[in-house]
Amino acid sequence: MKRLLFFLLSILLIPKIIVLTSGCAQIMAPTGGPRDTLPPVLVSTNPKQPATNFTGNRINLYFDEYVEIRDIQQNLLVSPAPKFNPYIDSKLKSVTIRLRDTLEPNTTYTINLGNAIRDINESNAIKNFSYVFSTGSTIDSLSFSGNVQVAESGKVDSTLIVLLYKNLDDSAVLTQKPKYIARLDGTGNFTFQNLSAGEYKVYALKDIDGSRTYNSKTELFAFADSTVKVTGNTSLFSLYAYAEEKEVPKTTATVEKTLRYTSKAFTQKQDVLTDLVIEFNKPLKNIDKQKILLTDTLNNIIKDVVITADSTNKNILIKTKWAQNSDYKLVIAKDFATDTTGLSLAKSDTIRFKTKGETDYGTVRLKFKNFDKNKNPVLQFVQNEAIVSSYPLTSEAWSAALFNPGEYEMRILYDENKNGVWDTGNFDRKRQPEKVYSISQKLSVRENFEKDVDIELPLPR
Repeated sequence: MKRLLFFLLSILLIPKIIVLTSGCAQIMAPTGGPRDTLPPVLVSTNPKQPATNFTGNRINLYFDEYVEIRDIQQNLLVSPAPKFNPYIDSKLKSVTIRLRDTLEPNTTYTINLGNAIRDINESNAIKNFSYVFSTGSTIDSLSFSGNVQVAESGKVDSTLIVLLYKNLDDSAVLTQKPKYIARLDGTGNFTFQNLSAGEYKVYALKDIDGSRTYNSKTELFAFADSTVKVTGNTSLFSLYAYAEEKEVPKTTATVEKTLRYTSKAFTQKQDVLTDLVIEFNKPLKNIDKQKILLTDTLNNIIKDVVITADSTNKNILIKTKWAQNSDYKLVIAKDFATDTTGLSLAKSDTIRFKTKGETDYGTVRLKFKNFDKNKNPVLQFVQNEAIVSSYPLTSEAWSAALFNPGEYEMRILYDENKNGVWDTGNFDRKRQPEKVYSISQKLSVRENFEKDVDIELPLPR
């Protein structure tokens, strides 16, 4: 009887259970598992790597999954450099390299595809992939490594390439493509592998036009003072890249029908440590400094004032001993100057502004380790890659009671000629650039706040 009652009760409850559970159930798409982050794996090559006594013109690479080639022109490096780069394409799980140049006898070749080989699904790249072969019976196995820094900033520019020449004539880098080329990694290091023993000239270059030659003094360039003798695994002191001339930015010519000016003093307090700068939209001529007056709020003329124009004649600089927390007026007569077409200001004008006070600044005290006065160190404060102030160091301690608040990078210049600024190199005269080293610590300065920092200066290489 109990079994019969249990059976009848089950029949009555089953429909309710189905109704309740069907209202809560959701149809879910099956998950695909974790994302593939592994690059393709090289399974085999034809000819087998490293190949010797190579005489063909075709190389096949086989991988464990479907692959594609991306950005081959930006990634491909062949050493020794051929006249014509090989043709490279992919199909399914293979990559084919077709050589288009006559190979030199008894020579080891490296075809570096960089990060060009990727899997199709997730675009995972094989990092710095190379294929090595020799037209002789042996593979050259010597190497040579070093480091490249940008001399003016102490930083790394990984877009530079390193050029290695067997031709030891200084003119080779100006007129001929190098035998060997290497890339920089993120720390500025480079390595040449599969070299034969001998002497080489080494250079670094930011190859803007792709010519593989040093043909513009606005390009970043570096050279070693002497030849490099490769006899084993050779390491080189650092190369320091410089641009002998600054590149002039291209500007779009616009026709300005009025002479206008602006100044930071319109929107913020004037720094008591720097000049007041009036910026004009066009170069000035016939400047009459007597028609620019600096006064206090009672119109008393301030006499200890020096007025100059910068090298562009577009900026007027007002220099004086500014009083803190004070109000000033700058009176500019409409005919104080004209532009190069004879146009003057539309009217005379008065600029009213206020200077900063002590509480608008921070106080900074720095103490240096590894200080060497004989290196003529100059401390540079940098914002947005521009040097905003610099100070020759005469002792291991430096301080400033009035320091503009902000976030700063710091660099140290070893000023060989004691002129206070960085000097570029000159390849024709075999003069290396002065070296600047980046200080790893950053400096954060707040208003009305004191900052004490210990800094370990980088040692010159």
